[in-house]
Amino acid sequence: MTFLRPTLLTLACLLASPSFADNLPSLGDASSSIVSPQQEYQLGRAWLSMLRGQVSQLNDPQLKDYVETSVYKLVETSQVQDRRLEFILINSPQLNAFAAPGGIIGVNGGLFLNAQTEGEYASVMAHELAHLSQRHFARGVEAQQRMQLPMMAALLAGIIVAASGAGDAGIAAIAGTQAAAMQEQRRFSRQNEQEADRIGILNLEKAGYDPRSMPTMFERLMRQYRFDGRPPEFLLTHPVTESRIADTRNRAEQARSGGTEDSLRYQLIRARVQLNYEDTPGLAAKRFRVQLDENPKNDVARYGLAIAQIKGSQFKEARENLKTLLDKAPNDITYNLAQIELDMANNRLAEAQQRIDRMRTLYPGNYPLNQARVDLLLKQNRPKDAEKALDALLKSRPDDPDVWYMVAETRGLSGNIIGLHQARAEYFALVGDYSQAIKHLDFAKKLTSNFQLSSRLDARQRELMDQERSIKEMMN
Repeated sequence: MTFLRPTLLTLACLLASPSFADNLPSLGDASSSIVSPQQEYQLGRAWLSMLRGQVSQLNDPQLKDYVETSVYKLVETSQVQDRRLEFILINSPQLNAFAAPGGIIGVNGGLFLNAQTEGEYASVMAHELAHLSQRHFARGVEAQQRMQLPMMAALLAGIIVAASGAGDAGIAAIAGTQAAAMQEQRRFSRQNEQEADRIGILNLEKAGYDPRSMPTMFERLMRQYRFDGRPPEFLLTHPVTESRIADTRNRAEQARSGGTEDSLRYQLIRARVQLNYEDTPGLAAKRFRVQLDENPKNDVARYGLAIAQIKGSQFKEARENLKTLLDKAPNDITYNLAQIELDMANNRLAEAQQRIDRMRTLYPGNYPLNQARVDLLLKQNRPKDAEKALDALLKSRPDDPDVWYMVAETRGLSGNIIGLHQARAEYFALVGDYSQAIKHLDFAKKLTSNFQLSSRLDARQRELMDQERSIKEMMN
């Protein structure tokens, strides 16, 4: 990514990403003539590849699967027209979430740490989808003197600073010198926040959630960060005020009563995220054990304790806790995946195989389960079978860099060196490092004497060169 980093640092000075919502014209205005939906899509995908190459990500298949399925549930009842979504889960305990042009959905791990129920989590995502469905980015471009694509790219680059938590020293230094000038640009207007809240509450109701979750989330965040000198990024770009809380509370009370407030699955996923941000598995186990001592029927605490015990190699204790959970819900996918993880860690591979085979009859398309199957095949020293399983997984996740990374490693283990370089090329393209992607296709071409394969490699190389050239043009 040699050309992306200097450009990104320059663009970071122009941080104004959330200000694209400063005006909310009615649907059908002239913004599409300035920024077409297809331009938004292309720009969003180019920007996503940049972001992937800049920030640490959460690659837990269960967390990824939860975010994707929960957001698509909200999308089904939303006003989002183009539903070609891509997701990025950022490894940061800071509270943040965003929906960028082109259907890019970003979530920080910190959202799960702060949203105490599924309804609260869904309220944040429904709000972000409302910004996306109203095409605030395109309308903001129109409002800001009809800016051209390079400036649009600059606006998007700002999200990288926020999403990364200013972890890059160079970005942090530049962002710091520009803080005063950027502060107002980064805030949504009250009008637009109210509009997104209104649309989000309607979406929550249609999707079967309790709309009261939104004001509840806002109230708690305001109390939690009231005296914080540096509130989280989400509150900088979405300031929570008494009037905003009152407005959302009033709208929620007018909505249909009932709806889902929370779910066991959300709490289990939340426990996984909490464990990720503990200093050691031992500390996590201690915290979950205290919760379980307070309430022996707390299945979430028992699950969190079992996962912490697996990571701490306390296999006997983990097995006992998981047995209690599986006796209650023998077909629960989350508990079974934990048992598979335990059996693999404890070298009980035959038992893991039997459980995977049984669960695949119940959940044949489940991504985390199929990923666990790949992990087991590799642990069984069956790389060729793992390669076939990954090829099947790629059909449903062709743009997932984590899957392509695993494909490259597995092809290397199975002796498929040409395939290894092809997979690495796809991985590097997805994380914005086109020079490395093109280089690996060169390596693959040098290893093949097959004319048809060589032609396909040439064609793919030209595609990546075109993508690289397009991004450079957008950035200049």
